[in-house]
Amino acid sequence: MPELPEVETVRRGLLPAMEGHRIERVEQRRADLRFPLPERFAARLTGRRVESLGRRAKYLLADLDDGMVLVMHLGMSGSFRVEDEGGGTTPGVFHHERSSALAHDHVVFHLSSGKRVVYNDPRRFGFMDLIARATLAEAPFFRDLGLEPAGNALDGARLAALFAGKRTPLKAALLDQSRIAGLGNIYVCEALNRARLSPRRMAGTLATASGGPTVAAGRLAEAIRSAIAEAIEAGGSSLRDHRQTNGELGYFQHAFRVYDREGEPCPTPRCRGIVARIVQSGRSTFYCPVCQR
Repeated sequence: MPELPEVETVRRGLLPAMEGHRIERVEQRRADLRFPLPERFAARLTGRRVESLGRRAKYLLADLDDGMVLVMHLGMSGSFRVEDEGGGTTPGVFHHERSSALAHDHVVFHLSSGKRVVYNDPRRFGFMDLIARATLAEAPFFRDLGLEPAGNALDGARLAALFAGKRTPLKAALLDQSRIAGLGNIYVCEALNRARLSPRRMAGTLATASGGPTVAAGRLAEAIRSAIAEAIEAGGSSLRDHRQTNGELGYFQHAFRVYDREGEPCPTPRCRGIVARIVQSGRSTFYCPVCQR
């Protein structure tokens, strides 16, 4: 599933085509994605101006001029393609390649910018909804979301408070969206390696007996923030500054330290460990059993 940096990069790639522009026409090619599309979906969007394009966790949020928010989630295989008469681009680069098969183009937004924004999703695990901005925070998708990991609000003290007394493995605790919103499997593996913490460690060990943060908690908070920020900045810099010779957007590019690198040397300086793979709660976890404790 696309994670927070990928979704943020997609948001930045869609900005020039969508933000400040009017939706002139919507092609709705099926009645549902993961869930049924809202009643009169195309009609309710037609003529609306996109005032801003934001993000909460892994959700894209298009604020419209009538007070509604178009909520978009990529699911497992969803992607957007920005097209004009000269061709198209798919903002963002993902670990697993995105589909370009036209049979999976399910929703097309025609915008006053002269662009078409096409939503493609072979597995149809993504979804779209229309929710009033005034009630968005209490909507089912958002009311239980935790802290965003991309800012300074996430520190060692906050991690200690979130996980004090928890016997859940640290990897599983970090994936709990009600605590920290937007972290996924890839960047949890990456942050734990940077912080030199085992994914099997109990989450409660980040707090002292009195509930304060341990040194490990501070290290992990910094690792999470830096991994997310560097990934976003890499995508943002590429999208902002780079254009290919045919005018297409640059892509978000990053290199994983441990994710999907089973059997390779650990990148931590002076560590002689080999990246291993284990399965936790049905998901692959990649880590170094030598330096991650």
